[in-house]
Amino acid sequence: MVVTIGIPVYPGTNCDIDVYKAVKLAGASPKRIWYKDYKEMRKVDAIVIPGGFSYADYIRAGAIAARTKMTETIKELAEDGMLVLGICNGFQVLVESGMLPGALTVNKSARFICRWVYLKVARNDTPFTQLYDEGEVIRMPIAHMEGRYIPSRGFNKRLIVLQYADSCGNVTEDANPNGSYMNIAGIISARENVLGLMPHPERALEDSLGGSDGLRMFKSLIEYLRR
Repeated sequence: MVVTIGIPVYPGTNCDIDVYKAVKLAGASPKRIWYKDYKEMRKVDAIVIPGGFSYADYIRAGAIAARTKMTETIKELAEDGMLVLGICNGFQVLVESGMLPGALTVNKSARFICRWVYLKVARNDTPFTQLYDEGEVIRMPIAHMEGRYIPSRGFNKRLIVLQYADSCGNVTEDANPNGSYMNIAGIISARENVLGLMPHPERALEDSLGGSDGLRMFKSLIEYLRR
């Protein structure tokens, strides 16, 4: 079965080529789709919204991209059950569009952070994390200015999928790079078909380049679709 993954490209998106490579390496067919060609998104099996600085992060990161026809189409598809993964700016778009709860705001340090971090897998019973072990400690890079997650009222802690941790898996304040509530690095929707995370799995594909833990996220998604 050929699985096609749609990769929306907004003005300012800059991680689409990395995601394209990750999807291909994981065994699926990637399709980059310019935001004006949003109708093409209805022809794919799942969607990965890549990182970058859509619309130069004007107003708020992801705020303008969230109000485009492309994102409206993605939201409709998600409501119909399609799997959607949002990475960094993609996570911000998911939050701004209401596909995921809460908000992403400026890091506690008020600085751009770019480095590798340890993550604890809080849940492996999702389409995006099934190839990880629950409680496993993995490594991925982060690169963001507005990555501090603030929950909405009545936030369900079951939505937490990834948390910033130390190398032993301890979820501590010192291991939290941006001040996110409960060290949140990634959350999933109540229907468990939309996942957003600030770390970049597409930049963790090869051991020779720092680590390959991110590749399993793409393989998890593709394997789930082939069931």
